[in-house]
Amino acid sequence: MISVQLQPEPPDFEAKVRQPGKEFLRKHPKAKKLDSYWREIIPDLWRAYSGVCAYSCHWFPPLGGESVDHFIPKSEKPHLAYEWSNYRLATQKLNNRKGAATDIVDPFTINGDWFLLVFPAMLVKPNSSLADTAKRKVQNTINILKLNDEAIVNLRLSYVLEYCDGDITLKGLQKKAPFIARELIRQSLTETVRDMMKRRTV
Repeated sequence: MISVQLQPEPPDFEAKVRQPGKEFLRKHPKAKKLDSYWREIIPDLWRAYSGVCAYSCHWFPPLGGESVDHFIPKSEKPHLAYEWSNYRLATQKLNNRKGAATDIVDPFTINGDWFLLVFPAMLVKPNSSLADTAKRKVQNTINILKLNDEAIVNLRLSYVLEYCDGDITLKGLQKKAPFIARELIRQSLTETVRDMMKRRTV
């Protein structure tokens, strides 16, 4: 996971989401299930964040797998269910994994290299220089979102192998898998990763 900058809300967000949401809450202050006006702006959210999941840090196509994650859960603060600043673009799978969890890292507040990538294993780990509290939160995020499950590890591996084979440039990697690109640069592996991956696959 890397730092994500909050993007401006769409021009019609007020009319499509915030105002209808406020009206719903006014009429149903104790509602357990909220009207999902946020679904109206899922395409805008995908475009605003260039199709990159805030949690996996991988690009994904807008083919129905995209979703709005309410970083502060709707059940905890219903009024934030209709606020753009509380939305994180996420794949449906990672949104489901997060659920109503609150003890995870917010990609909007990451400051520095909190998550590191281990080459050639493609596993994410907390930065050892973090304070114990932050380190525990990073590890908790990795565990809850299952950021080291086989599917995500294989996806990281496929991007790195594409880069090693010359099928994607570093610039392309920065768009499609920005966490991997950041780690290749941070670890000075942009040139040597090819030899490293050859040894891994031998």
